[in-house]
Amino acid sequence: MSRSLLRENAYRWIRDAIVDGTLAPGERLNDAELAEWLGVSRTPVREALTRLEEMGLVKTKPGRYTMVSPLDAHAARAAQTVTAAMHELAVREAVPRLSADDIEAMRAANGRFAAALQADDVDAAIAADDEFHGVAVVASANPALRTVLEQFTPVLRRLERLRFSSLSGRSSVALHERIIALCEAHDVEGAATAARENWMSLDEAFELGTAGDSPA
Repeated sequence: MSRSLLRENAYRWIRDAIVDGTLAPGERLNDAELAEWLGVSRTPVREALTRLEEMGLVKTKPGRYTMVSPLDAHAARAAQTVTAAMHELAVREAVPRLSADDIEAMRAANGRFAAALQADDVDAAIAADDEFHGVAVVASANPALRTVLEQFTPVLRRLERLRFSSLSGRSSVALHERIIALCEAHDVEGAATAARENWMSLDEAFELGTAGDSPA
């Protein structure tokens, strides 16, 4: 396996473990232990931790600790604003290009999303939500969008998990249906606004789990 692939895999494994709570907020991270857990050398783990620190998912204080960042309201709200704007742009650019198959893919993803919420399957809900929004991101044909979303979406993922594990998350099904209807009607501005509002609806999750405290 190439060094670049090892580095990317280590990053994704640790990122996903932070997002799904396997590595909990405030948990201390040891690169040697992580390397043993993942079956890789310490180098890709250290590179992954540096990247995750830049994203705000890991905090370090040289000589003292490396830890999973607590849920921070300020950082999460900044990520929410940027992510909402990127999805608004994706839909605005995608609507003129969406095919009937794209609309059907969005509808099918939302159906899986609704079923996952009903079954209290948060992982499946996250996957279906990604598929739903991914249709417009791909159709927009804007690679810069993907780069920005890759940077900021993981910061929000922990909030999405909180929201989708609560009853409030079920309102997202109707928000998705509205986006689909507006896309199908070729209402560019309406669909783009609805996409932004969908991501701003994560406000409810801030009350469920964010905190601005930082470790000493």
